[in-house]
Amino acid sequence: MKFGVVVFPGSNCDHDAWYAASHNLGHQAEYLWHSDTELKGSDCIILPGGFSYGDYLRCGAIAKFSPIMAAVKRFAADGGLVMGICNGFQILTESGLLPGALVRNRGLKFICKPVRLVPGTLNSPFTNSLELNKEVTFPIAHGEGCFTADAHTLDELEAEDRIAFRYVENPNGSQRDIAGILNAQRNVLGLMPHPERATETLMGSTDGLGVFHSLVNAFATHK
Repeated sequence: MKFGVVVFPGSNCDHDAWYAASHNLGHQAEYLWHSDTELKGSDCIILPGGFSYGDYLRCGAIAKFSPIMAAVKRFAADGGLVMGICNGFQILTESGLLPGALVRNRGLKFICKPVRLVPGTLNSPFTNSLELNKEVTFPIAHGEGCFTADAHTLDELEAEDRIAFRYVENPNGSQRDIAGILNAQRNVLGLMPHPERATETLMGSTDGLGVFHSLVNAFATHK
């Protein structure tokens, strides 16, 4: 399986994602530049964390206009696997690939710490190797990680089993403790916590490997 890691000006978790996929998981991974128009045969696209274009307008609001995002949208529409982590989640909502928005944390402070999560569904390419409602620990590092959406959208996410992860102890005020969601076709995931930073014992948790193993399982099954 080949992972494509998109690098935007201001990305700072691109190497983390590349290392997790290539060294910790043992699969091929390649960087994709924001100005690229092709995905170079990638089987899964990762939009990493960071501060794309400095987040000067609004988190992810400028990155959505990058040439690479047109290719990512086509890839997702054709059923390709896309995972947006932290700033990547923000880019996915700004691009319309996921509903809702990420706004300033409750308390208006940047938060950087490990958090406990529970998978909300196993029916996805990103969570199939996890255990439902069994806690995992991923770190967070964000100032605008509070997920918000209108009541209809929140009810729809619940009804369609599209809440991928929930916080055990909500750190940022996200509605309904939402830490990650899926699109309607279930091939696009956005999540604020960083599974790529929980892939080695030295990091304090290897729980993030479950997300990557799930992707490999889903891709192998699909193929």
